Amino acid sequence: MQDPHGGNIYTHSVKLDFSANINPLGTPDGILRAVTATADQWAHYPDPSCRVLSVALSEREGYPAEHIVCGSGADDLLFRIAYAFRPKTALIAEPCFGEYRRALEASGCQVLSHRGQKPAFFALSEAIFSEIEKKPDMLVLCTPNNPTGRLIAPALLDAIAKKCEDLGILLVLDICFLSLTAAYAQKLPRTAILVNAFTKSHAIPGLRIGYALCPDAETAQKIREQGQFWSVSTPAQAAGLAALQEDAYLENARTLIAEERQYLAKNLTAMGCTVCPSDANFLLFQSEPGLADRLLGQGILIRSCAN
Repeated sequence: MQDPHGGNIYTHSVKLDFSANINPLGTPDGILRAVTATADQWAHYPDPSCRVLSVALSEREGYPAEHIVCGSGADDLLFRIAYAFRPKTALIAEPCFGEYRRALEASGCQVLSHRGQKPAFFALSEAIFSEIEKKPDMLVLCTPNNPTGRLIAPALLDAIAKKCEDLGILLVLDICFLSLTAAYAQKLPRTAILVNAFTKSHAIPGLRIGYALCPDAETAQKIREQGQFWSVSTPAQAAGLAALQEDAYLENARTLIAEERQYLAKNLTAMGCTVCPSDANFLLFQSEPGLADRLLGQGILIRSCAN
């Protein structure tokens, strides 16, 4: 059985794990200290409203605190969004993160797929408008895309957001990897629900902390109501708060990623692999069959995108 996600070090004997596309610098010391400092609070329930973190996010992101929903990672928020709005139809642009489809189908939604073209390395193009014109209830996109690592061109993203607004389509935009790209400061459509997490950007997948930026308070409340009452632990809230102080860490990561991505792409190409151009901290490439299994035999785990 294929692993649906990367990072499965619990099933395999692994020396090197390249399957989880998280920040290569590892967890910042500031986050480790902040999490440890909460130990005396573990005998108490966490703040169900994540008030301190929401205010800090409001100041950083420029959204009112009541427009922000904190959750147990992006995956939690994606499921909440699906259940909050229960779209009859939703459009996704594949290849993409498999949890979009899983969350939507779990809520009873019919999932429609816009498939990128392999010769264009799956870059999102104006071709998606023909699917948008069919008026699905929801459109879920990610920038940069997972697994291709490609950013949606800003002009195209703005046009998509405008079209969705005109047609009454709810746009959900996953930006979990954006802070690790050169486009980290890109202006994003405020008519969309933006889903973000500290999981990948700050290398804390074990702490489960993410947030959604919503166009209005009503949208945020609908999403909030779909979550469990104490969905974000005290250590996770502290981690998120500390992560907001790690600007220099992110800048160092972006510099390293840009250098190493070029090096890795060049050498994979020299080995005969077809490498998709990427803006993110990971590369999608096509290799000879069986590479993942052979590497696993040597204790090296990579992510198969066969699913």
